[in-house]
Amino acid sequence: MHFEFDIEAGDFSKVGFASSQLKKIMKQLVGAHKIVKRIVVALYEAEVNVVAHAYSGKVIIDIDTEKVVIKVEDEGPGIPDVQLAMQEGYSTASEKVREMGFGAGMGLSNIKNNSDKFQIETQVGIGTSLKIVSYLKAQ
Repeated sequence: MHFEFDIEAGDFSKVGFASSQLKKIMKQLVGAHKIVKRIVVALYEAEVNVVAHAYSGKVIIDIDTEKVVIKVEDEGPGIPDVQLAMQEGYSTASEKVREMGFGAGMGLSNIKNNSDKFQIETQVGIGTSLKIVSYLKAQ
């Protein structure tokens, strides 16, 4: 199965739409399994990052019998120091984003912790691409 969703930068009213849709699909496929929660948390965190930091973004989801592969691509400022950005609590979110309850600096680490494989590619001034892989059965 293949799904694509656009993410509109700055629109927090729609953040979580892709993860909500994926949750419905995954519950039909595997039921209320803990893997569903992990996948949804990873995608939600990625959506929030795009809405909070980028100019536009896209979520691409591919599901097969063994795994869920999520790609989140954005056009935005990129991440100057990935190692620093991966540290829990580190955030470059604006004051406005923090006032809304986002930007606690847990996004990238939560994505990594809730995925079986996690890759990040980024170019300053161009954007960021994430690849999140979650296996449906223990590897």
